[in-house]
Amino acid sequence: MSAKMLINQGWMQSSRRCISPHFNLRPNKEVSLLVIHNISLPAGCFGLPHIDQLFQGCLDVEADASFTDLAGLEVSAHFLIRRDGEIVQYVSCDDRAWHAGVSEYQGRTGCNDFAIGIELEGTDTQAYEEVQYQQLAKLSFALFDYYPELDASKVVGHSDIAPGRKTDPGESFDWPRYLADISSS
Repeated sequence: MSAKMLINQGWMQSSRRCISPHFNLRPNKEVSLLVIHNISLPAGCFGLPHIDQLFQGCLDVEADASFTDLAGLEVSAHFLIRRDGEIVQYVSCDDRAWHAGVSEYQGRTGCNDFAIGIELEGTDTQAYEEVQYQQLAKLSFALFDYYPELDASKVVGHSDIAPGRKTDPGESFDWPRYLADISSS
């Protein structure tokens, strides 16, 4: 991996910050899970400002008919990796972003309390871009360095912690490739 990413006080130094009001304090300082998601707004459309707007609480729900169900939704993630590889950070990793919803991991409920949420701009069925995998691996290593309880064995998809309710990152996400990338040093 080239050009190591650095995190300082929960913020990725090389990311674009787009601060979300949708977060709160973690009940403790624990960060021991990394959750991979996907998002596109509208579905299957990329490079638009709507994801930033959703996470900032200012999405114009009149902008697209599919946004109607998003009215009043308070949601965020720590990071978004766009199709071109840009990393956007919405919430400090030291704080609790609102990405997992009703969730459970190894018998523990409320995964937002102890998880970092990374959104990939994409869909369950469209292949992700090479640069997204590269950036995801670099970001994962930075998080592993910053949070000693995190490692490659503690990475899951949203579908793993909310089965039956969520399907992301979807069948198009290449888990073997990503896990091989983060298992090497």
